[in-house]
Amino acid sequence: MIKIENLHKFYGTGESRTEVLKGVSLDIQDGDFMVILGASGSGKSTLLNVISGLEPADAGTVFYNDKNICEMKDAEITRFRKDIIGYVFQQYFLLPNLNIDKNVKMGADLAANGDYRKLIEAVGLADKVKKYPHELSGGEQQRVSIARALAKRPQVLYLDEPTGALDEATGRMVLELICNLQKEIGFTMVMVTHNQNIAEMANTVISMNSGKLVEQYANDNPKSAYEIAW
Repeated sequence: MIKIENLHKFYGTGESRTEVLKGVSLDIQDGDFMVILGASGSGKSTLLNVISGLEPADAGTVFYNDKNICEMKDAEITRFRKDIIGYVFQQYFLLPNLNIDKNVKMGADLAANGDYRKLIEAVGLADKVKKYPHELSGGEQQRVSIARALAKRPQVLYLDEPTGALDEATGRMVLELICNLQKEIGFTMVMVTHNQNIAEMANTVISMNSGKLVEQYANDNPKSAYEIAW
């Protein structure tokens, strides 16, 4: 379980210092699919970055079982991200000088995963392993980034607006793929989105506003990506 208690995060200094997270507390159960909703500037992406170890907290704790990542030194937090976390960014961040096979292999190498090509096949790109990112559509690039994140064999997968740059058809396909892989592999998944319809796919939904958690509820009947409105 991930236990977040009284989390604070500031940006800037002096008079421009802004509190972005204002005492957020939250539990994330193992194997959960959680969606974080909120308008731009609500703090949802910052929360994702802090609890995944990409950015440090200014106050509060983030426990993964019995380990508080807020107290980890640089080497420890790097190892934590390597061993525990997968991250799918909205902008893909594929290396342009590497083909698809090698982009995914980068993630696989962190976990000594020799079976990573099965993930490339699972995301429907087995026939494009020699292609480079600029030769792929946006949806295909996002599928590569998902395969790369999962090739690390993470215990927790974080996704920041994974459909934000995709059209409806591609967005639905990507969401269905992610959910099917979660059910098959069994990782915990936390997704930030501004699309409230995607919340209907999750087990747990939280809403943020002005750096605070304002609502949390369980969804007893999650829908598939093809059952929700867009």
